[in-house]
Amino acid sequence: MSVSEAVFTGPGILLVLDGWGHADASDDNALTLARTPVLDELVAGRNSTLAEASGDAVGLLPGTVGNSEIGHMVIGAGRPLPYDSLLVQQHIDSGELRQNPRLVALLDVLAAGGGALHLVGLCSDGQIHANVGHLSELLAAAAARRVPRVWIHAITDGRDVADGTAETYLAQVTELAAAAGTGRIASVIGRGYAMDKAGNLDLTDRAVHLVADAAGAEVDTAAEAVDASERGDEWVSPSTLREASARIADGDGLVWFNFRSDRIQQFADRLLEHLAVTGRVVDTLSLAQYDTRADIPALVQRADASGGLADELTTAGVRSVRIAEAEKFEHVTYYINGRDATARGGEEHVRITGDGKPDYVARPRMNLDRVTAAVVEAAARPEVDLVIANLANIDVVGHTGNLAATVTACEATDAAVGHILEAAGESHRWVLAVGDHGNAERMTKQAPDGTVRPYGGHTTNPVPLVIIPPSTDTPPPALPDAATLADVAPTVLHLLGHKPGSAMTGRPLL
Repeated sequence: MSVSEAVFTGPGILLVLDGWGHADASDDNALTLARTPVLDELVAGRNSTLAEASGDAVGLLPGTVGNSEIGHMVIGAGRPLPYDSLLVQQHIDSGELRQNPRLVALLDVLAAGGGALHLVGLCSDGQIHANVGHLSELLAAAAARRVPRVWIHAITDGRDVADGTAETYLAQVTELAAAAGTGRIASVIGRGYAMDKAGNLDLTDRAVHLVADAAGAEVDTAAEAVDASERGDEWVSPSTLREASARIADGDGLVWFNFRSDRIQQFADRLLEHLAVTGRVVDTLSLAQYDTRADIPALVQRADASGGLADELTTAGVRSVRIAEAEKFEHVTYYINGRDATARGGEEHVRITGDGKPDYVARPRMNLDRVTAAVVEAAARPEVDLVIANLANIDVVGHTGNLAATVTACEATDAAVGHILEAAGESHRWVLAVGDHGNAERMTKQAPDGTVRPYGGHTTNPVPLVIIPPSTDTPPPALPDAATLADVAPTVLHLLGHKPGSAMTGRPLL
């Protein structure tokens, strides 16, 4: 080990700036429009590089935008992980999904007994939580097994894709059903209701009663439901189609077709509990594995994410503190730990919560002051070897599609990073700052109809990765021109004075 490396080995901070992507300055780039002197200085130095955070670099289909879940998993795993969307698509392409024994058994029971199949999921191609194209395979399977009735309970997006595109995607659902020869939209609801994950059960229960009991505003067409929304695609009111009459009956079947768990599992648990309380026995499957209280068999299993950063820290006896707001708390715990929610020995979890329901446009700072204070406090503790924190504002506010609010969120994040760097210097800690995926650097997108609309979704852009020395007396390291998120865990272990894990294919960047 060289002298410079020896100086660089010690306690540190892994700081994930959620949604911090890189793109040239433009009128819709909130990061370059914002006044961010701290971040600007960081990315201008030789101790900065760009890391790939999307597509096959992290285990997604080529050209697929990154997301917080896979971003944090790859940061933690030290290697690309085949993501659920990729695994589902592989099962479709190989024909395995249509012949899946669990799916075939469910469809055959419905065909024999005259039961209905209910398909519930997000209807867009944002590739963050779902891909509407996956629905066509489920419809084709139901048609092949002669299921008599197939009802589609459509969740509209407006976050992972441009707002104002829900009608286009619902028309696509109708086309997929026509091509398969079965299926009809029975209900429509915005993801703000159906995909809440913050414990707002009043919102979730609106979705539950819509799907289970057909309790919603009656409309003649799905487009009518979307047109009536005054808050965009995300908040389309619970609506049921008059001629569908698709209440879930005893003996029906249900398949959830989101491939990502975190924003659908609250809805899934509440719906199954409601069906049980009302005496309805319904066989249920999910397209991919969900982290629900209820036992929902999955058609496609997950990739193994063990052997990552958390395992190596535990083996080495490294003490870490994990800090994030409620919106991103699972990402610095469950996802970075390879989909393991257990707080291991030497691991401390700090979940920052705020007062009342969040309004990200009105409060773009969110609870950043509390997060920053917690990071500064943890960094001052000599017994803590590693602080892992997520600053959520750039991504969470970026998802609103509101450019002005996102600019404010970027500026608040910049100031917070400045405070954290000061604290790191005082405690002689290195800092590795990295984005998990792009978002705020592109706030508009061309919709299918050719119009340019506000966009709050993710991007395929690379993310900045910067390593800040523990002291101003330490020369900043020169980083390679290219990197991926898989390089983060090996680099963190190197900075802590440990070797990368044997399961890691990423490389230390020093």
